[in-house]
Amino acid sequence: MEQLAAQVRAGRSAALVVRGEAGIGKTALLDHLAAHAQGCRTVRAAGSEAEMELPFAGLHQLCGPLLDDADHLSNPQREALDVAFGLAAGPAPNAFLLGLATLNTVAEAARDRPLICLVDDAQWLDRASVQVLGFVARRLQAESVGLVFAVREPDTERLLEGLPALTLEGLPEDEALALLRSVIPGPIDAHVRSRILAEARGNPLALMELPRGITMADLGGGFPRRAASQPSASRIEESFRDRIGSLPPATRHLLLLAAAEPLGDVTLLRRGAERLGISMDAASPALALGLIEIGGRVRFRHPLVRSACYDHANEYERTEAHRALAEATDPVRDADRRAWHRALATVLPDEDVAAELVRCADRARARGGLAAAAAFFERARELTPDRTTRCARALTAAEAAFDAASVDSAYHLARAAEAGPLDPLQVARVRRLHARIVFVRSRGSEAAPLFLEAADRLTPLDAALARETCLEALAAAIFAGRLGGRTTVREAAEFARAAPRAPGPPSRVDHILEGVSTRFTAGYAAAVEPLRGALRAFQREAGGGHVDTARWLWLACPVAPEPIAPELWDDEAWHDLADSAVRLARGAGALASLPVALTYRAGVHLQAGEFAEASALIDEADALSTATGTTPPDYTSLLLVAWRDDEHRAKQAIDEAVRTATETGQGRALGLAHHVTAVLYNGLSRYDAALAGAQRACEYEDLGFFGWYLAELVEAGARSGARDAAHDALARLTETTEAAGTNWALGVQARSRALLEQEGNAEKSYREAVDRLGRTRLRVELARAHLVYGEWLRRENRKGDAREQLRTAHGMFTDFGASGYAARAAGELQATGETVARRGTAAGAALTPQEAHIAGLARDGLTNPEIGAQLFLSPHTVEWHLRKVFAKLGISSRRQLRTVLAERPTTTPG
Repeated sequence: MEQLAAQVRAGRSAALVVRGEAGIGKTALLDHLAAHAQGCRTVRAAGSEAEMELPFAGLHQLCGPLLDDADHLSNPQREALDVAFGLAAGPAPNAFLLGLATLNTVAEAARDRPLICLVDDAQWLDRASVQVLGFVARRLQAESVGLVFAVREPDTERLLEGLPALTLEGLPEDEALALLRSVIPGPIDAHVRSRILAEARGNPLALMELPRGITMADLGGGFPRRAASQPSASRIEESFRDRIGSLPPATRHLLLLAAAEPLGDVTLLRRGAERLGISMDAASPALALGLIEIGGRVRFRHPLVRSACYDHANEYERTEAHRALAEATDPVRDADRRAWHRALATVLPDEDVAAELVRCADRARARGGLAAAAAFFERARELTPDRTTRCARALTAAEAAFDAASVDSAYHLARAAEAGPLDPLQVARVRRLHARIVFVRSRGSEAAPLFLEAADRLTPLDAALARETCLEALAAAIFAGRLGGRTTVREAAEFARAAPRAPGPPSRVDHILEGVSTRFTAGYAAAVEPLRGALRAFQREAGGGHVDTARWLWLACPVAPEPIAPELWDDEAWHDLADSAVRLARGAGALASLPVALTYRAGVHLQAGEFAEASALIDEADALSTATGTTPPDYTSLLLVAWRDDEHRAKQAIDEAVRTATETGQGRALGLAHHVTAVLYNGLSRYDAALAGAQRACEYEDLGFFGWYLAELVEAGARSGARDAAHDALARLTETTEAAGTNWALGVQARSRALLEQEGNAEKSYREAVDRLGRTRLRVELARAHLVYGEWLRRENRKGDAREQLRTAHGMFTDFGASGYAARAAGELQATGETVARRGTAAGAALTPQEAHIAGLARDGLTNPEIGAQLFLSPHTVEWHLRKVFAKLGISSRRQLRTVLAERPTTTPG
């Protein structure tokens, strides 16, 4: 802890999660850090069980004292904070905008004085606060900010996973004995001492608290009353309950009131006590025992004291405490907390209270508190007297819980809703929710038939929702692919084609559903125009900014614009849509969508030979995924490994991808892993291995990538002597490329055809490939065309012409960082008699992917705050990175970036 404080004082950021069981010393370590943080400003927050369902309650605790430092924020960022904290009305705050606002607030607060933020009992923070604070902790880099969380184990939800962690264990026996002797300085019977040590298991709080319940007779040779098999937290809490039970009734009631009011608001506690007829003087016995402190805020000695105070009371006493707090809470300024206390004070069903909770749920959802909305809906269900309304609210709560990623809760609430009565539409919604839960949990083949059943029920009731469900069924079948079960992609597509449309003009879902279902029922050629229509519709909506990002982007669903663009061999649409996806996801603050959009954009950069840019986006996607708990597809990163890394590392990554895809039933991912194998070994001139990988990939027509598989198979077959397999693959490839008719499609077709043609016709095809691919963004495909053309020319003994093509290919692959293909080109050049000199490192090659990304944005004229807003970094961190960039490039100003990076691509990721 002292080292962490020193690091923050030295101008570096630090994040740490302290983990351990109750009483192990987490709070004591946070107290120690606060006491030894000389020269630092310290702010604290603590999670509370009663606050877990109130959105941004923990964030408000921590950032409330820092709001004066938020004046520098842009208006959108300040508005996001105000709406999240209930200081202003407005739509749900942009989640990433809120994260950036919080990051910039703590960074600004630390500008004049280092800042240490301490968060105790983080396991009881509301989900929205955990998400934002975890995001901030992962984006801190060069600010003088320390962010330390204490999390009680066992932590089944694995909060803040991936951050540096310090796990506390029990004290060793000699230190445990020393602590026990400091608590009981007199003689202790050896058997009693051994029993206490065994029960405490080195837990410091247990060692300090358990002996307080032992009588002098016990110490002289009797036995403590607690069984050694009890968990430490239970034994400690029981010790606290014993002491609480010895207090006067008024004191116990006041402690209960404080335990039920987690804000530590002394004024609110006093108002609540007045309503119960209790004087604040009743706190004196608890203060004397050190169970509670009352100063600017109410603070319990330990979270277990709070729990013991609450649990010691009976149900009637707890109900009265919450009723008093509800009456004492401002109904305008804190309507949600008042409603929550009122709900906890209500024992019997009450429609008035339930309806108020529904209104709270709507407000919570508007603030981005999906978990809170689900909790309000669930409690509203419990208090709803009418059975039909109760089941309807259970379904609404289940859907809200699913949206909040609480899948288990969604499942149990859906089962409660099924108890009925439900109308047919509600039954169909329950069936759809079950299908979505199955798909999220397994990603396997079980989901597709469940979606189809739900779609069948929905068709006569809600045509638009039925078609959305058809799209989900088709997506699930495509995702399972070659590992699919009883519902094939074709069956799902046939069902989707037969589903009637809703009245009115075609929607995005209609366009995409028609194109994809046609692809798998009538063949590629028939699907080209419908798929192009879908792409045009998406491009129009993306350009107008009217897209529902969560629906538009591919989350777990492989039916979206990005895979359809490569399916149509349309590199311009692929570029534009991937760019729009990133832009819209950033603008909407789409927590789950942005990492997915970044990986798509990375794929565009990879095919353009911009490996550094692709790597930077993959790193950003990984960081955001860790921060948000999402899992983006890793196809681009796997392909990048095959292009850049040595065989051993690439093979390890591929083998792991194959294992994971097989275990989880992700047939589409399995096909891409086999494709990556072919790419790797074609680059290494290991054509038999490449052929095996390509043949496995081509066993199934994966949407978006099957043409890529066929092209690899043609090259591997032509080079390995498997010409029959290569000719068959070329025939199938030509069916799609002729129908698509783009330069990308016809260029790859010409290159593949040339590999199998006789000498007289081959050169014409090679030249066509170079010409057509040269008109696209696909520099990787162009470099491969130069390579195979040069290889053919060398075999024709036209060494001079061969050198020209091979030099071009070698230079391009080297600039990309495609080591295997660069080595293949170098070998061919050497075979022509040319010595291949080692190429110098291009300007900026020593930069890390993030540094290269920031340098490119700065070169293009973005300011530090603009760069920070795009990359979710504070301006201070951007400035820190740019200083490192200048040092590495040997420059002193942003103006020089244009010259130094002139040969680098002018586009920047996203």
